[in-house]
Amino acid sequence: MIIRKKQNWFRMLFIWRGSVLPQLLPRLSFLLILSIIIVHYQAVLDKHGFRLNPAPFTLFGIALALFLSFRNNASYERFMDGRRIWGSLVNTCRSLAIKAHTLVDQPNDPTPFINKVIAVAFSLKHQLRGSDPGPDLDRLLPPDLAAQTKAARWKPVFLVKNLSRWVQSTRQAGKLDSIRQQSFDSLLNELSNIIGGCERIANTPIPFAYSVLIHRTVYVYCFLLPMGLADSLGWMTPIIVVFIAYTYAALEAIAEELEIPFGTDPNDLPLDTICRTIQNSLLEIDERPLIPEPDQSGNYYIT
Repeated sequence: MIIRKKQNWFRMLFIWRGSVLPQLLPRLSFLLILSIIIVHYQAVLDKHGFRLNPAPFTLFGIALALFLSFRNNASYERFMDGRRIWGSLVNTCRSLAIKAHTLVDQPNDPTPFINKVIAVAFSLKHQLRGSDPGPDLDRLLPPDLAAQTKAARWKPVFLVKNLSRWVQSTRQAGKLDSIRQQSFDSLLNELSNIIGGCERIANTPIPFAYSVLIHRTVYVYCFLLPMGLADSLGWMTPIIVVFIAYTYAALEAIAEELEIPFGTDPNDLPLDTICRTIQNSLLEIDERPLIPEPDQSGNYYIT
């Protein structure tokens, strides 16, 4: 995710990093060349009947803007749903760490339990991004548990099961009564719901047919637009066409980025940063030294 201090209006025009312009540049360049060719050969095209009235483009452009608005709203809702779920993960992990310190009778060493809670957050991040959780599991878990977790298909769920076993064994050791055990169980159930909520978003994208329809419509509209504007705008057509195409294509590209918010695109959720927040928050609860945060002064990119 790109985090920027508020820029003045002029500098905002030239911001490159974090915008979708770099990925659209080849398509816009092709459209610019196509528009120049159409304007140059306008007389030949008119002779063969390739002249389009600009009025339908105006009406269709308004309808297309509405469709793109609905598409972006649906994608942004998925983005915010993912952020709410990860916010719940932060709160649930903190609550588990606090209860491990305050509800379990002494003698009690909550550090292994807290490390497992931290490992749940990191393993969930890696599962959603399809990355290797090995280094994080090795530094947070005992070697035997780390090996078992790596072998599991759904690593966060495996760790939640291990946390539940810790609660059960603590109850059997007489350090936890049934009422306090229920408090732990409710938080572990919430942890399972959080994992399921993330999987729901990651595994259920917006229907493909709908995305294809919007994509085709945007680019057919943009490729036909020069023939509708060349007669009235002349050599201004390439500039106007590229600007309109940038608006529509950028809206579609932003919607695609936000649709699955757990990746590493510039506008996806900063899962690395949230995991570090969970880790340092729980280390502080456990009265251990915090992990130094990376420099985040000025304009920066967080993952």
